[in-house]
Amino acid sequence: MDDTPRRKAATLQTLADALGVHRSTVARALNPEERHRITPELVQRVMEEAERQGYRRDIIAASLRTGKSRLVGVVLPDLANPVFSTILDGVSVTLTGHSYSMLVAGSGGPSDKQSEIVDTLVGRRVDGLILATAMRDDPTVSCCMRLKVPTVLVNRAEDKMRVPSVVPADHIGMGLAVDYLAGLGHRRISHIGGPEEVSTGCLRRQGFQDAMTAAGLDGSRIISAKSYDREAGAAAARQIFARWPDTTAIAAGNDLLALGALDYMRAAGIDCPKQVSLTGFNDMPFIDLVDPALSTVRVPQFDMGKAAAEMLLAAIADPDSAPQVQRHPVTLITRQSCARVGV
Repeated sequence: MDDTPRRKAATLQTLADALGVHRSTVARALNPEERHRITPELVQRVMEEAERQGYRRDIIAASLRTGKSRLVGVVLPDLANPVFSTILDGVSVTLTGHSYSMLVAGSGGPSDKQSEIVDTLVGRRVDGLILATAMRDDPTVSCCMRLKVPTVLVNRAEDKMRVPSVVPADHIGMGLAVDYLAGLGHRRISHIGGPEEVSTGCLRRQGFQDAMTAAGLDGSRIISAKSYDREAGAAAARQIFARWPDTTAIAAGNDLLALGALDYMRAAGIDCPKQVSLTGFNDMPFIDLVDPALSTVRVPQFDMGKAAAEMLLAAIADPDSAPQVQRHPVTLITRQSCARVGV
């Protein structure tokens, strides 16, 4: 039998005894929100002693004491979509800087499933939620409000501003795409819209119609996809060329829809961009590696993720603050998927 005495577990008191300071001083040094109250030199000494003794902060005990778990739940509609992974990176950077961690859940199902996910995250005692799944009138948001959980929407928003949201300038962005195509001489431009029940689908469709009207063009060539994926984009493109075979350009509601349209055009023997020009929306990672490289509207997903986390931390600190919407500017990125008419 091993008679070697076991090392005593490190606690705040053992650290305080070793350093000759009060236990509360050690606690402040180990708490990122409190350590500014003591000198950097003492913080460094405490951190070094904590490392020497193998001290690990008891997160559960701290959450029971403070009423804060320092956890944030993030719900995404599609974990495989690189757009949302970039948003998630931005969220992570901000939360980590404030000593928060996140629990991430994917929800591609119906709204009742999303409410179940929210219930589960709340059961984990998250301090707040970031939702990238919002519908224009979202029952999940109603659930969050009923549970009194600070909530921020990112990338999508409701029609009524019930909670804070961080979104791209969808209407303006689609206008940039239409103006670019019209400037290349295109007059018969079609739009593959996103689902009408989400703000991105609705606002980008409105942006397309308004820009076409402003250019003196017919803005009625619209097919709304059932979802934001390649299969839906291909199906919509098939409908466009069946109804309007003289289409010379397509402005798609996002990059995945544009990729689906490109899939269909390749299968149908339609050359892009010689016969039909194509634009996307988002500028998701690696979209520049497609052949032809996709012209698209760049959305600052990383910055939006950071902003959403900052807004949530503010809402956690002040739950009674009035909700506001933060719209981030977008830019047109031109690549090889567009050409002048007749070139």
